[in-house]
Amino acid sequence: MPIIAPSLLAADFSNLRQEMSAVVEAPWLHLDVMDGHFVPNISFGMPVIKALRPHSQAKFDVHLMIDPVDPYLEATAKAGADHITVHVEGNAHLHRTLQTIHALGCKAGVAICPATPPEALSEVMDMVDIILVMTVNPGFGGQKFLHGQLAKIRTLAEMIRRSGRDITLGVDGGIDETTTPLVTEAGATMLVAGSAIFGKGDRKAAIEGMRAVARPARRA
Repeated sequence: MPIIAPSLLAADFSNLRQEMSAVVEAPWLHLDVMDGHFVPNISFGMPVIKALRPHSQAKFDVHLMIDPVDPYLEATAKAGADHITVHVEGNAHLHRTLQTIHALGCKAGVAICPATPPEALSEVMDMVDIILVMTVNPGFGGQKFLHGQLAKIRTLAEMIRRSGRDITLGVDGGIDETTTPLVTEAGATMLVAGSAIFGKGDRKAAIEGMRAVARPARRA
Protein backbone atom coordinates (compact mmCIF):
# COMPACT_ATOMS: atom_id res chain seq x y z
CA MET A 1 0.00 0.00 0.00
CA PRO A 2 1.64 3.27 -1.07
CA ILE A 3 2.03 6.21 1.29
CA ILE A 4 -0.34 9.01 0.29
CA ALA A 5 1.09 12.47 0.99
CA PRO A 6 -1.47 15.25 0.43
CA SER A 7 0.20 18.38 -0.91
CA LEU A 8 -0.80 21.53 0.95
CA LEU A 9 0.07 23.57 -2.13
CA ALA A 10 -3.42 22.67 -3.39
CA ALA A 11 -5.18 23.43 -0.09
CA ASP A 12 -7.14 26.54 0.86
CA PHE A 13 -4.39 28.82 2.19
CA SER A 14 -6.91 30.85 4.17
CA ASN A 15 -7.81 27.78 6.24
CA LEU A 16 -4.77 25.51 6.37
CA ARG A 17 -5.36 24.18 9.88
CA GLN A 18 -8.82 22.94 8.90
CA GLU A 19 -7.49 21.58 5.63
CA MET A 20 -4.96 19.46 7.53
CA SER A 21 -7.71 18.06 9.73
CA ALA A 22 -9.56 16.95 6.59
CA VAL A 23 -6.67 14.61 5.70
CA VAL A 24 -5.88 13.39 9.21
CA GLU A 25 -5.68 9.76 8.03
CA ALA A 26 -2.72 10.56 5.74
CA PRO A 27 0.60 9.56 7.37
CA TRP A 28 2.58 12.28 5.55
CA LEU A 29 1.85 15.88 4.61
CA HIS A 30 3.82 17.32 1.70
CA LEU A 31 4.85 20.97 2.00
CA ASP A 32 6.34 22.72 -1.03
CA VAL A 33 8.60 25.68 -0.28
CA MET A 34 9.12 27.72 -3.46
CA ASP A 35 11.25 30.83 -3.88
CA GLY A 36 10.27 32.25 -7.28
CA HIS A 37 13.88 31.70 -8.39
CA PHE A 38 14.58 27.96 -8.57
CA VAL A 39 10.98 27.53 -9.71
CA PRO A 40 8.67 30.19 -11.21
CA ASN A 41 6.37 30.46 -8.20
CA ILE A 42 6.36 31.53 -4.56
CA SER A 43 4.48 29.47 -1.98
CA PHE A 44 5.17 29.69 1.77
CA GLY A 45 8.11 29.47 4.13
CA MET A 46 9.27 28.34 7.55
CA PRO A 47 6.90 30.51 9.65
CA VAL A 48 3.90 28.74 8.07
CA ILE A 49 5.42 25.29 8.64
CA LYS A 50 6.21 26.18 12.26
CA ALA A 51 2.66 27.46 12.83
CA LEU A 52 1.12 24.27 11.41
CA ARG A 53 3.41 21.80 13.19
CA PRO A 54 1.54 21.66 16.55
CA HIS A 55 -1.74 20.86 14.78
CA SER A 56 -0.80 17.64 12.99
CA GLN A 57 0.60 14.23 13.94
CA ALA A 58 1.60 13.51 10.34
CA LYS A 59 5.18 13.44 9.16
CA PHE A 60 6.03 16.81 7.61
CA ASP A 61 7.61 16.04 4.24
CA VAL A 62 9.17 19.36 3.23
CA HIS A 63 10.23 19.82 -0.39
CA LEU A 64 12.65 22.72 -0.79
CA MET A 65 12.45 24.18 -4.29
CA ILE A 66 14.83 27.02 -3.49
CA ASP A 67 18.31 28.13 -4.49
CA PRO A 68 20.53 28.29 -2.54
CA VAL A 69 19.17 25.57 -0.28
CA ASP A 70 21.92 24.90 2.28
CA PRO A 71 21.45 28.15 4.28
CA TYR A 72 17.83 27.14 5.00
CA LEU A 73 18.26 23.52 6.08
CA GLU A 74 18.58 24.25 9.80
CA ALA A 75 15.59 26.61 9.77
CA THR A 76 13.53 23.96 7.97
CA ALA A 77 14.38 21.34 10.60
CA LYS A 78 13.64 23.74 13.45
CA ALA A 79 10.29 24.63 11.89
CA GLY A 80 9.23 21.00 12.31
CA ALA A 81 10.23 19.07 9.19
CA ASP A 82 10.59 15.32 9.58
CA HIS A 83 11.92 14.90 6.04
CA ILE A 84 13.79 17.47 3.95
CA THR A 85 13.93 16.94 0.20
CA VAL A 86 16.29 18.97 -1.98
CA HIS A 87 16.89 18.94 -5.73
CA VAL A 88 19.82 17.28 -7.44
CA GLU A 89 19.76 20.00 -10.11
CA GLY A 90 22.19 22.82 -9.45
CA ASN A 91 23.46 21.35 -6.18
CA ALA A 92 27.21 20.95 -6.65
CA HIS A 93 27.65 19.52 -3.15
CA LEU A 94 24.66 17.20 -2.80
CA HIS A 95 26.58 14.69 -0.68
CA ARG A 96 27.37 17.37 1.90
CA THR A 97 23.78 18.64 1.84
CA LEU A 98 22.46 15.15 2.63
CA GLN A 99 24.99 14.83 5.45
CA THR A 100 23.73 18.10 6.91
CA ILE A 101 20.09 17.00 6.73
CA HIS A 102 20.89 13.79 8.59
CA ALA A 103 22.90 15.73 11.20
CA LEU A 104 19.80 17.86 11.80
CA GLY A 105 17.83 14.70 12.67
CA CYS A 106 15.72 14.56 9.51
CA LYS A 107 15.33 12.01 6.76
CA ALA A 108 17.07 13.16 3.58
CA GLY A 109 15.31 13.23 0.24
CA VAL A 110 16.42 14.10 -3.28
CA ALA A 111 14.00 15.30 -5.96
CA ILE A 112 14.73 14.87 -9.65
CA CYS A 113 13.20 16.97 -12.44
CA PRO A 114 11.81 15.53 -15.68
CA ALA A 115 14.87 16.41 -17.80
CA THR A 116 17.38 14.90 -15.33
CA PRO A 117 18.45 11.28 -15.87
CA PRO A 118 18.11 8.81 -12.98
CA GLU A 119 21.84 8.13 -13.06
CA ALA A 120 22.35 11.57 -11.47
CA LEU A 121 21.52 9.90 -8.15
CA SER A 122 23.90 6.97 -8.49
CA GLU A 123 26.53 8.45 -6.16
CA VAL A 124 24.15 9.17 -3.26
CA MET A 125 22.15 5.95 -3.12
CA ASP A 126 23.95 5.08 0.11
CA MET A 127 22.75 8.30 1.78
CA VAL A 128 19.30 9.10 0.48
CA ASP A 129 16.14 8.05 2.36
CA ILE A 130 13.58 9.38 -0.14
CA ILE A 131 13.72 9.84 -3.90
CA LEU A 132 11.07 12.10 -5.38
CA VAL A 133 10.46 11.86 -9.12
CA MET A 134 8.86 15.02 -10.49
CA THR A 135 6.24 13.86 -12.95
CA VAL A 136 5.55 17.47 -13.96
CA ASN A 137 7.88 20.41 -14.28
CA PRO A 138 8.06 21.79 -10.72
CA GLY A 139 6.57 25.12 -9.75
CA PHE A 140 2.80 24.90 -10.13
CA GLY A 141 0.06 22.51 -9.08
CA GLY A 142 -2.59 21.11 -11.38
CA GLN A 143 -0.28 20.18 -14.26
CA LYS A 144 -0.74 17.13 -16.47
CA PHE A 145 1.22 13.98 -15.70
CA LEU A 146 4.28 13.39 -17.91
CA HIS A 147 4.03 9.75 -19.00
CA GLY A 148 7.65 9.75 -20.12
CA GLN A 149 8.69 9.68 -16.44
CA LEU A 150 7.41 6.12 -15.96
CA ALA A 151 10.64 4.69 -17.38
CA LYS A 152 12.61 6.79 -14.89
CA ILE A 153 10.52 5.46 -12.01
CA ARG A 154 11.23 1.90 -13.14
CA THR A 155 14.95 2.58 -13.40
CA LEU A 156 15.10 4.17 -9.95
CA ALA A 157 13.08 1.30 -8.47
CA GLU A 158 15.71 -1.09 -9.82
CA MET A 159 18.54 1.11 -8.50
CA ILE A 160 16.90 1.01 -5.06
CA ARG A 161 16.52 -2.77 -5.25
CA ARG A 162 20.20 -3.16 -6.11
CA SER A 163 21.21 -0.83 -3.27
CA GLY A 164 19.60 -3.14 -0.70
CA ARG A 165 18.40 -0.09 1.23
CA ASP A 166 14.92 0.89 2.39
CA ILE A 167 14.45 3.97 0.21
CA THR A 168 11.03 5.49 -0.35
CA LEU A 169 10.36 6.17 -4.04
CA GLY A 170 7.92 9.04 -4.39
CA VAL A 171 6.21 10.72 -7.33
CA ASP A 172 4.91 14.27 -7.47
CA GLY A 173 2.79 15.85 -10.19
CA GLY A 174 -0.46 14.91 -11.88
CA ILE A 175 -1.14 12.07 -9.46
CA ASP A 176 -4.77 10.96 -9.26
CA GLU A 177 -6.82 7.78 -9.55
CA THR A 178 -5.88 7.49 -13.23
CA THR A 179 -2.12 7.77 -12.81
CA THR A 180 -1.84 6.00 -9.44
CA PRO A 181 -1.94 2.48 -10.93
CA LEU A 182 0.68 3.47 -13.52
CA VAL A 183 3.24 4.83 -11.06
CA THR A 184 2.74 2.15 -8.42
CA GLU A 185 3.12 -0.61 -11.00
CA ALA A 186 6.36 1.12 -12.07
CA GLY A 187 7.61 0.96 -8.47
CA ALA A 188 6.51 4.14 -6.68
CA THR A 189 5.85 3.67 -2.95
CA MET A 190 4.82 7.24 -2.05
CA LEU A 191 2.38 9.46 -3.92
CA VAL A 192 2.19 13.24 -3.55
CA ALA A 193 -1.27 14.42 -4.58
CA GLY A 194 -2.64 17.94 -4.44
CA SER A 195 -5.76 18.81 -6.42
CA ALA A 196 -6.77 15.12 -6.60
CA ILE A 197 -7.34 15.33 -2.83
CA PHE A 198 -7.93 18.96 -1.89
CA GLY A 199 -9.98 19.53 -5.01
CA LYS A 200 -12.58 17.02 -3.79
CA GLY A 201 -15.31 17.60 -1.24
CA ASP A 202 -14.61 14.32 0.56
CA ARG A 203 -10.85 14.23 1.07
CA LYS A 204 -10.90 10.92 2.96
CA ALA A 205 -12.73 9.23 0.09
CA ALA A 206 -10.24 10.71 -2.37
CA ILE A 207 -7.31 9.20 -0.45
CA GLU A 208 -9.06 5.84 -0.14
CA GLY A 209 -9.85 5.90 -3.85
CA MET A 210 -6.18 6.30 -4.74
CA ARG A 211 -5.19 3.48 -2.41
CA ALA A 212 -7.85 1.25 -3.96
CA VAL A 213 -6.46 1.54 -7.48
CA ALA A 214 -2.76 1.13 -6.55
CA ARG A 215 -1.06 -1.87 -8.15
CA PRO A 216 1.86 -3.99 -7.00
CA ALA A 217 5.18 -3.10 -8.60
CA ARG A 218 6.00 -5.20 -11.62
CA ARG A 219 9.47 -6.74 -11.67
CA ALA A 220 11.34 -6.77 -14.97
